[in-house]
Amino acid sequence: MEPPLSPRESGRFVAEHSLDVRVEEEGVEQVAEMLYRLRNSEELSADGWRKANPLAPDPTSDQAINWVFVVDTMNFSFWPDSDSQQCEVTYRGRTYTGYMTLCAAISRAMDEGVPITDPQFFSHVSLEQLRHVLRSDNDTPMPMILQRHQVLTEAGRVLMEHGGSFRSFISQAGNDAQRMVELITERIPSYRDQAVYQGRVLSFHKRAQILVSDLWGVMAARGEGDISNMDSLTMFADYRVPQALVYLGALKYSDQLMETLKRGELLPSGDRREVEIRGCSIWAVERIKLHLCRLVQERDKQKCPINSVIIDFYLWPYAKQHHQQMAHIPIHHTRCIYY
Repeated sequence: MEPPLSPRESGRFVAEHSLDVRVEEEGVEQVAEMLYRLRNSEELSADGWRKANPLAPDPTSDQAINWVFVVDTMNFSFWPDSDSQQCEVTYRGRTYTGYMTLCAAISRAMDEGVPITDPQFFSHVSLEQLRHVLRSDNDTPMPMILQRHQVLTEAGRVLMEHGGSFRSFISQAGNDAQRMVELITERIPSYRDQAVYQGRVLSFHKRAQILVSDLWGVMAARGEGDISNMDSLTMFADYRVPQALVYLGALKYSDQLMETLKRGELLPSGDRREVEIRGCSIWAVERIKLHLCRLVQERDKQKCPINSVIIDFYLWPYAKQHHQQMAHIPIHHTRCIYY
């Protein structure tokens, strides 16, 4: 069997064969123009990581990098079965839902003296201990607790085999972002985010890429050396950014797919439509990046410093901030460990 296509190659391949999702060049160019106006702002920089992760420990602390690893290892499937049944976690006087419940729960545990960011602890944490760490304020628990326990302990054992920390483990890849993603997906099975589409094996590697990008964000906040080859990474194909891309006109769903999503139909992981949403999202952001960099080069006569990761760092909080305006655009629902 041929090796999997890279996430970027996968995005292109899906966009060329997709039946129910289409990349809209006119919308792509409009998004590029919008981002061009923000090109010199903090919103389009590695500093955007800090805004998206306000509950992370101080980046200069030794715990920050392992916090990122623990959070990204369990960073999947936070959408509720219904809006009236949402897991909630209150931390330092504020109540969070969605992805932020995980961040709040991990930081809450640290405040309570639980060594949840120590691989020696989380490689052997019991299900009941983790259930307590991730406890909800209400009767709706965090989804997929069994899977979160499995992937966390599995990943912790890998770290213990490679120096006992994420930084020690990832140092084997040198300072290259692409090699880091390859190392993570090779050694830690739960990060191996792949699908078969039109006879080809694709890779999306959402969590592996976001783990490397979060490490990049922490290192930038610490003022330490940069990670090279960040431009090899793509956006992180999830369920929130595609909604923003449809809202902004860079993606278009077929009427049939739109109706399916509005009915709340669950799309299994690897379903053709799910793969098309994720793949076309990757390719839409690649096209946005291309147009944005052309604008910077043509108008500013400068090299464009904005990569796909930075665009994702902007689009994810954008989707959260504008959720009311884009409520008429349904997100797709897929229960899996990959996003």
